[in-house]
Parts: sequence; structure tokens; C-alpha cells
Amino acid sequence: FLYARRYGGELLIRSEDTDVERSRREYEDEIMESLEWLGINWDEGLKVGGANGPYRQTERVDIYQKLVNDLLDRGLAYPCFCTEEELEEERKQLLEQGEIVRYRGRCRNLSEEERQARLAQGIKPAVRLQVPPGQVYVVEDLVRGNVVFESDTIGDFIIMKSDGLPTYNFAVVIDDHLMGITHVIRAEEHLSNTPRQLMVYEALGFTPPKFAHVSLILGKDRQKMSKRHGATSVSQYRQKGYLPEALVNFLALLGWNPEGEEEIFTLDEIIERFSLERVAKNPAVFDLDKLNYINQQYIKQKTISELKEALRPFIEASPYADRVQELGEDKYGWLVEGIRDYLVCLADVKENLSIFFDDPDYTQEAIEVLRQEGVGQVLDACQERLPESFTQFDETRKFLKTLVKETRLRPKMVYMPLRAAFTGRTRGLELPYLMSVWGPDECRRRLELARQQLPGQESGWGQRTVVD
Repeated sequence: FLYARRYGGELLIRSEDTDVERSRREYEDEIMESLEWLGINWDEGLKVGGANGPYRQTERVDIYQKLVNDLLDRGLAYPCFCTEEELEEERKQLLEQGEIVRYRGRCRNLSEEERQARLAQGIKPAVRLQVPPGQVYVVEDLVRGNVVFESDTIGDFIIMKSDGLPTYNFAVVIDDHLMGITHVIRAEEHLSNTPRQLMVYEALGFTPPKFAHVSLILGKDRQKMSKRHGATSVSQYRQKGYLPEALVNFLALLGWNPEGEEEIFTLDEIIERFSLERVAKNPAVFDLDKLNYINQQYIKQKTISELKEALRPFIEASPYADRVQELGEDKYGWLVEGIRDYLVCLADVKENLSIFFDDPDYTQEAIEVLRQEGVGQVLDACQERLPESFTQFDETRKFLKTLVKETRLRPKMVYMPLRAAFTGRTRGLELPYLMSVWGPDECRRRLELARQQLPGQESGWGQRTVVD
């Protein structure tokens, strides 16, 4: 996608679905929906159509069969009747002899009578491409340079399975040629497939495209990414509340190193800077901490209005949906602004909402703060000075500044006891946002709840002297 957009090319999406057991339409739909959500669009193929359809390989079998027949007629391919058991036995023998595992051509030289006899037995053959012996194939890779393969290490390989469906290495060559593909950029695990594909290009008389094999993505343990490393699909990260622009930014940096130290890029900026010359050969490591950092930066960049809308689905899925709905838009905006810097993912809103709507669960640290000398005077001063309402956010800030001034205490000696009383914690969201969303009545209620946490203090917070 980045290469096509950077150099004015076109991106085509097709479904390589000849592995029937592992291919489902719902998988296709999820992939395309994820790409669209990420802002990655394509110019031709599934969903959008084009001049080179159909775009599912299972719908192109007649095309493949015609070219298989051509290879059979020219003696470049042959039917193979070997059973799975025979192939497994050959594999074991080669391993025991310390040789490279490959098909050694058992069916290559069968006579026509032998082939007809096997067909008469009801055996459905696969079709193998006859690999030319003693040849060297050079993959001119745009990332890795020239990579050399010897044909003698490969052996004749299947291009059409016995069920009549083509293999990946055969179908992609035909599709790439007929669809006018000029550049194939894919994972390095496909590098070993490339010499087989070059042999198919050669046999069919097609000109191969340019290849670029990018590094795999590993977990922090340097092992291939899997479910044990966490979410493995785009849809899972979407459900967790990662932003599409953050995920694109992060994925682009996996194996690609732009110049400079900057890490936050818009999609347009990535496209403008992208080149295969700066794609690394070594595997990239999926660092969840880095993704979280990037996602958090994008959340902070959003306007309150944008973030309010982005958070709604996650709030609606939380136990606090009705409580938020009751706030009204002004207080909802104060709430969102208050939690914005504490969100790593949008799904984190649920935990932050609990601070607003659940009764305090006092930590031992908070209780120790509340029992410090002079705290009672601070809480009493707050309770007695609370107004009837906070109609503007700035009123809450002004109230707290006035409270600090009138108690003649350092700000920390006022804010820490209030935080402990209101939230049951000694750190967290800024008090003005909490108090503005709650309003004075809820602030008073929470002060009373804090009072109940201290046996022996029913008559008040020690002396009820207020400093005027």
C-alpha cells in the first residue's frame, strides 16, 4: 500500500482461497473491513471490482486448468499418482540419509500405459512441474539483494492438486501475470517460494515482477508472533480501543526506519517518506509498550469533541452508560477532558468512569492521609464553602484556589486530603474535573462517606475550626 501510494501505483486485493479448509468468506470480510478501518484503500479487486476479475482463485480454476494442460502437452509437467504414505516414506528415507527433503521424480518417467493403469484404478493424480536440473535461480530482491537457489535442492513440485485446485505457487504466478502486477511485496517467509514461482514463470514464458521480502514481526521474546503475545488481529486491537491512525503509524515503523528521531506520523507523511531502501532486513519486534505510547499520543491530540464521539461506543458497553447519559453534554465534556491524559486505549474509559460513579474504596495510603493532623480542618472548610452548584468548569478551579488561600496552607496540604476523601486514593484525575462532574451535592456526600471510614470521628474531623 505505502509503495503503491508513494510511487503512483495501484493496489489490488484478491483472495488466494485454494486452501479450502482455511478459507472462509467471513475471513475475507474481516480483512477488508479492517483495512478500510485503518484507512488502507485499494484500487482494484474484491469489493471494488475491476478489469481483471474474478478476484477469488476458486473462481479462476478454468484459467489455471488451461495453463496446466498446456504444460502437460509440452512435457513440462506430469501427473503424479504418489500417495501420502509413499511420499512420507520417501521423506523419512531422505532424512535418514542426511539429504535435502524433495520429491525425486518417482512418477516423472511413467509410461503412458502405467499412467492409464493408475487412472483405471480410480487414482486421481496431482500435477507436478518438472524442475530443470542443474539450474541456478537468482531472486533479485529489492530489500535483501540477490538471493541464490539451486534447482537440484527443490525437486519437482505440485502445481495442481488431485482435487483440481491449483497450489499457491502456481496460481499466484498466473494471477500476477494476467492482472499486470509489477511489484510483489510480502513477508520473508515467502522468499523460499520465490524460486518455485520463477520456475513457473519460466515454464509459462511470463516475465516475473520485482520482488521485495520484508522482515517478519516477532514478539518481545524474539519468537514469531502468536496468540500468546496478545491480540493478533486488527479487529482485536480495534475492540480494545486502539485508534486506526495510531495502529497504522505503529505498523509502518515495524521494519521501516524513517530518517530522524520522530515517531508520530500521519498516513500522508508516512507515504511521502516511505522507501524500500529504508526497510530493514532483520526481524521487527512488536513492542506493545511502544504501541501504547503512540496510541496515547493520538488520543491526546484529539479535540474534546472528537474524543467524546470516539468514546461513546465504549461507554455504552460499560456499566456506567446510563450515568454518563444523565450528565448532559457539558459535564460529559468535562469528564472526557479530565480522563484524556489517562487513556492508553479507549477501552480504558471503563476503569476511569469507576472513579466518577463508584463509591470510594479507600486505600491504606488514603486512610493514613485522612488521619493526619489538621486534615479535619481542611475537609470542614471545603464542606462549609461548597456552593450550590458548579455551572462553569472555571468555577471549580476558582473554588479550590480560594480554599487554598483561605486555609493558608500549601496547595498539597489541601488537595491531597480532598483527593483521599473524594476518591479513596492519593493520586489520579485532577480534582477540578472530578468536582465539576460531581457537583457540590455529590462532593458533600463523599465527604460524609470519608467521615464514616474513621471510627471515633463521628462527631467531626477533630476540631471544627475553620480558618477565615
